[in-house]
Amino acid sequence: MFLEQIENTEGKFINWAGSYEYTSSKLYYPKNVEEVQILVKNLDKLKVLGTMHCCHGIADSEENLVSLKYLDKVINLDKDTLTVTIETGIIYGHLAIYLYKNGFALHNMASLPHISVAGACATGTHGSGTKNGNLSSAVRAMEIVTATGDIITISRDKNYEEFYGMVVHLGGIGVVTKLVLDVQPVYMMKQMVYENLRFDQLKDHFIDIMSSGYSVSLYTKWQDKMLDQVWVKRRVEHGKENDYEKELFGAKQAKENLVFGMDAGNTTDQCGIVGPWHERLPHFKLDHTPTGNGLESEYFVDLDKAYEAMLAVDEITPHLWESEIRTIAADDFWMSPFYKRPSVAIHFLWKQDFDAARKLMLKIEEKLEPFKAIPHWGKLFMVEPGKFKEFYPKLPDFVNLCKKYDPNRKFRNKFLDNFVFNNA
Repeated sequence: MFLEQIENTEGKFINWAGSYEYTSSKLYYPKNVEEVQILVKNLDKLKVLGTMHCCHGIADSEENLVSLKYLDKVINLDKDTLTVTIETGIIYGHLAIYLYKNGFALHNMASLPHISVAGACATGTHGSGTKNGNLSSAVRAMEIVTATGDIITISRDKNYEEFYGMVVHLGGIGVVTKLVLDVQPVYMMKQMVYENLRFDQLKDHFIDIMSSGYSVSLYTKWQDKMLDQVWVKRRVEHGKENDYEKELFGAKQAKENLVFGMDAGNTTDQCGIVGPWHERLPHFKLDHTPTGNGLESEYFVDLDKAYEAMLAVDEITPHLWESEIRTIAADDFWMSPFYKRPSVAIHFLWKQDFDAARKLMLKIEEKLEPFKAIPHWGKLFMVEPGKFKEFYPKLPDFVNLCKKYDPNRKFRNKFLDNFVFNNA
């Protein structure tokens, strides 16, 4: 085969956090869609990697891995339909720079601008904001290479039912080679961090606090009934008053950039300094390449149960770096954790001690079970596979969709079999 194949003879490929080793040592780098088609036609089994930010084997393969890092171009910006068409190897940070230079923006971004657009959309990855859908909600159309090597196009307007089953696809339907995303006119933003918010303020004011900005994050170590930091990101609207209050329900404005566990110089500017949307929505700067310093878990509960669910989380130091709390609007994607459900994300960044993290995950999952806490597809969890049919009412329909486009299981792996296909 003429395609470039990299075989790591000294060991296996490792995810960005250094916490997961991929099974296969064969990694292919196609340069265009035609080479993707050749790969798909010639390989019996394969899985596509994004930027390897997932914490486990959702994108793993025992046989062949494929990277789309060279398919990283912006194909078209349509100013009339307010859409951008991209190749799926592009990362959010590079797409954002292109859009900003051309006067446009995305509706939201995750905390890291270094992740691939395709990988984030495939796993239902999110930013924050009570009115902001996850990153997948920007998808208007997709080009997919199916198991036969053929190309299909699915769109929100023309393939309504299948579209909502295929956007959050977990890598189970085919190789997504192009995405069409909704964009909007460029906007500016600023962010302020508040320190030391008493936990009991959430009882009556959770929605008020999480709605105090376009995107809001709470940080806590679950100690002393205190939220250590509140990050409030606001859009700068001309003609509207949006100055920051000196206090937010008793929390005080920080005087300098703050962040947990690393140099605050790596964070996007805080302290109310106005800047472009893509330099405020993420927590970290694009030119700071983060290295994973921990293990990640994240669980989603109903928005209206947020305070009660947070109360259920016991003090869990010293094995925790920090937790982040965010909100996500409901969507209609079958395999999205936010399907028909406005949600709150409770994220845990554990220290690099899997045995300790595992015990705490089991404890937390037991505490959160009454709240139907759904784990993030790309992060660590101990939830039993049989629970996923309860979490995803459209799971049987998704399985049928996968079987339609991949009848011979080319894109399936152990993770998908355990948590999706064996539960249909």
